[in-house]
Amino acid sequence: MSFIPLGLAADLQCTCAEIGYKTPTAIQKQAIPAVLSGRDVMATAQTGTGKTASFVLPILQQLSGGQAVRSNHIRALILTPTRELAVQVADSVATYGKSLSLKSCVVYGGVKINPQMMKLRGGVDILVATPGRLIDLCKRNAVKLGQVEILVLDEADRMLDMGFRVEIDKILKMLPLSRQNLLFSATFSPAIDDLTRGLLKNPLRIEISARNSAPKTVKQLVYEVDKSKKPELLSHLIRNNDWSQVLVFVRTKKGADQLVRQLKGDNISAVAIHGDKSQGLRTRALKDFKANKTRILVATDIAARGLDINELPHVINFDLPKIPEDYVHRIGRTGRARLKGEALSLVSADEVKSLAAIESLIQQTLVREVETGFVPNHKVPLTRQTRVKPKKPKKNKPVVPQTDVNDGSAR
Repeated sequence: MSFIPLGLAADLQCTCAEIGYKTPTAIQKQAIPAVLSGRDVMATAQTGTGKTASFVLPILQQLSGGQAVRSNHIRALILTPTRELAVQVADSVATYGKSLSLKSCVVYGGVKINPQMMKLRGGVDILVATPGRLIDLCKRNAVKLGQVEILVLDEADRMLDMGFRVEIDKILKMLPLSRQNLLFSATFSPAIDDLTRGLLKNPLRIEISARNSAPKTVKQLVYEVDKSKKPELLSHLIRNNDWSQVLVFVRTKKGADQLVRQLKGDNISAVAIHGDKSQGLRTRALKDFKANKTRILVATDIAARGLDINELPHVINFDLPKIPEDYVHRIGRTGRARLKGEALSLVSADEVKSLAAIESLIQQTLVREVETGFVPNHKVPLTRQTRVKPKKPKKNKPVVPQTDVNDGSAR
């Protein structure tokens, strides 16, 4: 199936072809016609399924040929939880809309606000924003929301996890009542249901994949290792397999910086991104990693949310996440757009509860490995998910008791 039956305009179809999009993904097949029809949409899909294009492409078409945007106003608002995701979405808007005369802009915190205010003076058709910075701009009258025709909440579950509910409610109160609403989330949780109550009007509900399921294109492995040996094992795996591009997840900002120092000590180029890094440093680190100038990118969950790295081959969980659902988000950084990827988790004995929660969530037993030279002193106990259930004896073949020669009792 091509993009033609979806109702996209010829210029957008040409852009898709130039980018290399031959057939629409499952989320695009359902979402694009719905958005073009003006319906509210509530959708969930695994990361890397073409979600961004599923709402950006039809929004571009809807705004083309419409009324001109007024000074300091916007016509479409796309809210994202993190700076990195905002930049990724804004890049997609620019790429998909290169043949159109629509203006777009991205705003987020951590950088000077005046340049962003200047870009908004003449008005923009599509604004990609993080909630906090958008509210700051609204307070300064740098942007006005009275002309908004379409609202998108991208990765709404993460926005709620990060505590943006109050900011979202403030923004909703500033928007016109008559508008189209699109909500995209990795999961449909009770918090999402509460948010959408009163927000969406007769929405088309799209659920592409099973909730919290791991991507089928990603090979998953668990390496058992003592906690103190994790840095050494990581360096060994990178060198022994000659990996050139690896995204490594850690739990804490301090842990990210410490791991980068250890990798550099092993002559492996690495850089960290986390909340304490300036936006300039984070942007530069991601750019160097994408360009293969840096071999290893070490990231915390919040900093890495929404990262879109073409053909990323490897994701490593140096630390298992505190929240089981974050495991699915992490490994979804690889195996995107139908490509294959590999996700490895370095697991020590003290993480068995986290591992059990993950395996229970994804309803899958993760394959265990032990690397030669790194046999752990403290084994990782089997979780309930990984225990092999004993086979029941067949009814037509009753078990005959055996007799112990020492005491004559049945055993």
